[in-house]
Amino acid sequence: MADGARLSNDPLMPGAIAVLAEDVGVKKANQDMVTLFGLAVLGGAFIALGGLFATVTIAGAADFLPYGLTRLLMGVTFSLGLILVVIAGAQLFTSDTLMVMAWASGRLTTRRMLRVWITVWTGNFVGAVGTALLVFLAGHYASGHAEVGSTALYLASSKSKLAPQHAFFLGILCNVLVCLAVWVSMAAQTTSGKILAIQFPITAFVAAGFEHCVANMFFIPYGLLIKWGAPQSFWAAAGIDAAAVDIPLGLFALNLGAVTLGNWVGGTLLVGSVYWVLFRRNQASGAPKQIE
Repeated sequence: MADGARLSNDPLMPGAIAVLAEDVGVKKANQDMVTLFGLAVLGGAFIALGGLFATVTIAGAADFLPYGLTRLLMGVTFSLGLILVVIAGAQLFTSDTLMVMAWASGRLTTRRMLRVWITVWTGNFVGAVGTALLVFLAGHYASGHAEVGSTALYLASSKSKLAPQHAFFLGILCNVLVCLAVWVSMAAQTTSGKILAIQFPITAFVAAGFEHCVANMFFIPYGLLIKWGAPQSFWAAAGIDAAAVDIPLGLFALNLGAVTLGNWVGGTLLVGSVYWVLFRRNQASGAPKQIE
């Protein structure tokens, strides 16, 4: 029994992960709309909590720590978001791009796959923006003598003003790492193993400054809420002129579109499609009937 228990904890090999990724995609596509949307709202909220944790962690750090170390700390703490998605259970648009593997094997129709992606993206938006609103209403931005709010404003402003082409390619790079984090977590057979598998790729994408659409659904709206609604006492404590803070609403929409498209390319074409070609292309003819 002891040997059997030990063997059951051995990680899955890549070929087995590919089969599991397809099975997970089919299972997700078979959920009813209420469940699918509810899990997507949770996914957006979980990523927002990771974003909040990261914001608090680096608040005020720029004056004392090197850039690289600050980004490393931000990545380690932001990993909370995907850990909650995978372990607690939620739907995330970026990792759901791996569903393309089940589609390529003929197990999902295009309509069903697109329905999942659109529903999950929308639910993620609701969950992330809703969390940003809750955090704002709690007055959390005033924490640390307004350092938390100042950091949130900086993140929102810098992300919203990224050139679209840069946001697109940063989005590609981001979701390669996010999907690899999910892929490796599927290999792990224990909760601790899954957490460890997620930690390094997510820390890497944040430390490198790559762009995640669901994270930006929190970071930029939270900055906008502070800019629009923070009292004068906050601005005085932060030593910032509110009029000088530039977070263009139109550029937020442009950023979100570019990053979403980049995330889609990174997940579907550079991870899901590549692994399907390597491990599943010869099994596609024997795949189960499509889910309509």
